[in-house]
Amino acid sequence: MNKIYRITVDSNKCGGRPCIRTTRVRVKDVLEMLASGMNKEEILQDFPYLEVDDISAALSYAAQQTDHPILQAA
Repeated sequence: MNKIYRITVDSNKCGGRPCIRTTRVRVKDVLEMLASGMNKEEILQDFPYLEVDDISAALSYAAQQTDHPILQAA
């Protein structure tokens, strides 16, 4: 099930960057933690108000952002 609904964008929070639900934890923050080698359990321990589905939503959101159409000149 797609959990992308957990990602919110509010122009009054974090400069309008995508965040996890209504928190100030940005999708970028979660991705950077995962890229640095942290696992889900470590992230959840550092941010107890996050849920495992929030991390999955961040990954899904990032995957959708990289899936863009390729335009070629005729």
